[in-house]
Amino acid sequence: NWILIMQLDMLMPTLLRQAKSYRQALDVFLEGKPIGDGAGPLLAFNIVKLSQPTEEISKDTVYYTTSIEERTVYVVKAKGPQSNVGHPGEAVEKLVEKLISNGKEIGLIITVDAALKLEGEETGSIAEGVGAAIGDPGPEKIRIERIAAKYGIPLHAVVIKMGFEEAILEMKKQVVEGVEKAMEVVRELIRKVPKEKAIIIAGIGNTIGIA
Repeated sequence: NWILIMQLDMLMPTLLRQAKSYRQALDVFLEGKPIGDGAGPLLAFNIVKLSQPTEEISKDTVYYTTSIEERTVYVVKAKGPQSNVGHPGEAVEKLVEKLISNGKEIGLIITVDAALKLEGEETGSIAEGVGAAIGDPGPEKIRIERIAAKYGIPLHAVVIKMGFEEAILEMKKQVVEGVEKAMEVVRELIRKVPKEKAIIIAGIGNTIGIA
């Protein structure tokens, strides 16, 4: 079938490029180096630094309690530095229920994740939106959105743009710079929340190489 052969001919360069990227990614993972998809966990780590987690709120997922701009902030990320994405949806859901039951008011949930860039976009560029920034197609994403809707909590997404290869290979300088820009966006969002309300920040992604 010549039509199928033509389609395969057009797809082969992309398939070969992806296969090469996966092969290179194997070495990166074996060496335990941070990858582009770790942008969300890196932002979370930059907030809490080397603090000890408050609790393992869900399997392979921890949260930290800190203060930013005179607001109480709860930071959720996968447990590192091994290759791990955790269960951020379940973790955020449990954390919200826990805080609400303790009489705390939550003013904002922020999710930070890596996202595929479009042709012409620069690696490390930032995009914002409403909803949960998480590539998971089902349970984790919907759990964050449902718990936010249940209690009427604003849900804000911040993403760091990168290519497919950049997401699975060793983290580039542009991605690190993108994380720094995303942190400024997060700080600006936090400043808009009343000081008496708590904020949850979820760093979504693979935390390999990031404690």
